[in-house]
Amino acid sequence: MLYFIAEYLGFPGVLNLVRYLSFRSGGAVATALVIGLIIGPRFIGWLRVRQGKGQPIRADGPQTHLAKRGTPTMGGLMILTSMAISILLWMDLTNPFVWACLFVTLGFGVIGFLDDYDKVRKASTAGISGRMRLLGEFAIAGVASWIITQQNGTQLYLPFYSGSVIDLGYFYILFAAFTIVAFGNAVNLTDGLDGLATMPVIIAAVAFMLIAYLAGNAKFAEYLGIPHVPRAGDMAIFCGAMVGAGLAFLWFNAPPAAVFMGDTGSLALGGALGAISVVAHHEIVLGIIGGLFVVEAMSVIIQVFFYKRTGKRVFRMAPIHHHFEQLGWAEATVVIRFWIIAIVLALAGLSTLKLR
Repeated sequence: MLYFIAEYLGFPGVLNLVRYLSFRSGGAVATALVIGLIIGPRFIGWLRVRQGKGQPIRADGPQTHLAKRGTPTMGGLMILTSMAISILLWMDLTNPFVWACLFVTLGFGVIGFLDDYDKVRKASTAGISGRMRLLGEFAIAGVASWIITQQNGTQLYLPFYSGSVIDLGYFYILFAAFTIVAFGNAVNLTDGLDGLATMPVIIAAVAFMLIAYLAGNAKFAEYLGIPHVPRAGDMAIFCGAMVGAGLAFLWFNAPPAAVFMGDTGSLALGGALGAISVVAHHEIVLGIIGGLFVVEAMSVIIQVFFYKRTGKRVFRMAPIHHHFEQLGWAEATVVIRFWIIAIVLALAGLSTLKLR
């Protein structure tokens, strides 16, 4: 919105700053952060009144989690509100990438909201069926992937290799949709401890803020040997809004959490990261930067696979953060150590930008 106004007026005076992605990215961080901190207390109070008993807690989970009973969920609504306002204020709304990523973010947020609502209403951890969720997620991701491919093609790029590997054609839409859905659910599975998913999402968003900026700049992209995607630089602003909204939410989600983001937030944030990686043609790098989320998801897949076939568990409890809790690690210990892992993986992912 501000970009459109400034462009219409010819970028006079101080509005000339709006030309620069770096300024608008910083503005998006600050705007989302301030809005989140302002609306947070009232949002949490409203959720507490509406939900009563709050998010249902797994009976078979760690016993220490029973103390969290009564904590309201759907805090993702606060994240999405501050993100959306910041994005609409600072981004170039004529860019199709903006609407594709926003469509995924809000669409996944709606699916997560319906799941959270069903859990709260039924006082159960089950929620809506997994099949219905996946159907809705793939429909949203498929539409967004199609929009994105109309702008930046269907080539597949790999880290440590300069230039595209293969043109997947229409199969790229399936690949892109899978990336978005898989990452949305991976972040969702990670969101099991206070602050565990929020900070790694912020770390990944900061990393992709840099990647999107470089991919959108022809000179930097050519120098680094990464794919140049015209107008992808605007995704740095999108990532900035995600960082600001995430920091504001973490203020209230820090142990002991006053609110949980629920599927409303985790699905939306994971889907947004997946969509941004598709825009920047760094889908594989997302698997490195967001490696913590990949490990969390794989721990569930491995646990289910082996238990169905052998009746034995590989981990004491899945996702893997619960395994470490069962080993005797304090919740804060698990969270902080996983944050450190997320930082290391983000740095490893960023190193691929030059190793090509």
